[in-house]
Amino acid sequence: MSKDNAAAAPGKKGGMKKPLIIALGAIILVGGGAGGAIYASQSGLIGGAKPDDPYADKPKLVIRADGGREATYFEIEKSFTSNLADADGFMQLSLGVATYYDSRVLDNIKRHEVPIRSAVLMTLADQSVDVIATPEGKKQLQKALKDTVNRVLQEKEGFGGVDDVYFTSFVIQ
Repeated sequence: MSKDNAAAAPGKKGGMKKPLIIALGAIILVGGGAGGAIYASQSGLIGGAKPDDPYADKPKLVIRADGGREATYFEIEKSFTSNLADADGFMQLSLGVATYYDSRVLDNIKRHEVPIRSAVLMTLADQSVDVIATPEGKKQLQKALKDTVNRVLQEKEGFGGVDDVYFTSFVIQ
């Protein structure tokens, strides 16, 4: 019997070590896998794929129920006062804009009001009293102001979106 006990004793000693090594290996593998998954998701290797649509972050057209486009209007609160290019007088006007896109265009106008005001004033200062005194001259000025506002928005946001500019007041002195 002593031979049986002697043979069984060394077997028990090694049996405890093996499950401990397996458990430790499993913990290391699970921890490494979790760490790798977190790294891959944070670095963009998995998940968070960009949409194929390059215009996904751009304003969208607003379509009415009857299929026509629906304009949204916004009046710039402060009026514009500028000297004229070829006269001692000045011009004072107030502007409203229209867009057929969603509210992001109007949000962009509000956010960039200072550079828009500056660009509009520069455009107004280049005007001749003889030109803007005529209806055709006022239409040309509207187009120039629309282009000016869209240029600033394009520079700042990557998208213009203003479809029309309207005069809500117009005085030449």
